[in-house]
Amino acid sequence: MELLTSKARDLRKNSTDAEKRLWQCLRSRQLNGYKFKRQAPIGNYIVDFVCSSAKLIIEIDGGQHQQQLEYDSRRTAYLELSGFKVVRYWNNEVLTDIDGVLTALTLTLSQRERELNER
Repeated sequence: MELLTSKARDLRKNSTDAEKRLWQCLRSRQLNGYKFKRQAPIGNYIVDFVCSSAKLIIEIDGGQHQQQLEYDSRRTAYLELSGFKVVRYWNNEVLTDIDGVLTALTLTLSQRERELNER
C-alpha cells in the first residue's frame, strides 16, 4: 500500500496539463460543494479524481489509452464492482471545453446522488 501511496504522490507532482486544468475547477469544493481528491488509491489502482460521497471517479485519458483498452476495461470493471461510477474525458475535451466538461459532471453528480439515495 505504501508503494501505491508513493506512486500517487508522484502522479500528483507530475500531473498532465488536462489534470491540472480540471483540478483547478474541482479543488476546494468549487463544483457544487463536492469534495474531490486527485490521484487517489482505490484498491490496487490510482484514479485521477474521486468524489467519495458520490462514489464517482473521473478519468482523464490521453492518447496512450487507445493502446490499453483491455487494461482500462478491467480497471473500470473492478471500480464499478466496488460501487463507483467511472466517467472518462479526453485530455483535449478538458483543455478545449472545460465548461462542457463541468456541465456534464454537474449533471452526472446530480444523477449519481439520486441513484445513491434510492438504495
